[in-house]
Amino acid sequence: MRRRVGADAPRVGLIPRGATGYKVQQAREMRRKPTAAESVLWLSLRRRGLAGLRFRRQHVVAGYIVDFYCPAMRLAVEVDGGVHQDSSQRDAERDAQLAEVGVTILRFRNERVFDDLTAVLHEIAAAGTPVAEEPEPPLD
Repeated sequence: MRRRVGADAPRVGLIPRGATGYKVQQAREMRRKPTAAESVLWLSLRRRGLAGLRFRRQHVVAGYIVDFYCPAMRLAVEVDGGVHQDSSQRDAERDAQLAEVGVTILRFRNERVFDDLTAVLHEIAAAGTPVAEEPEPPLD
């Protein structure tokens, strides 16, 4: 029996590395109920809207849910609102653990996303270059 491929194929067992079923479900729920600032930023990032880069929304990376993630740049973008004011220590520990696995984190306050979206987008685009595949050895 052949395995079906395509949009109608069942998605069995596709859990991102480092993600538990609970985290995946939690991320799905967060995608259904974004904050206002996340919605504004997502309109600019979705469908390769920023420099042709693909971003994922509420994506699980190394066991943590990040607001936006660009796998090509190993870049996580966090939009911080009032919830993050009391959790700066926890955010710092989380950022350090993500940095250990090679993920760069950019954080923006809600107000900055609302007031200066263009500057936020420029900063995200300038954060780095896409991660290249292993370079081929030179031909000598």
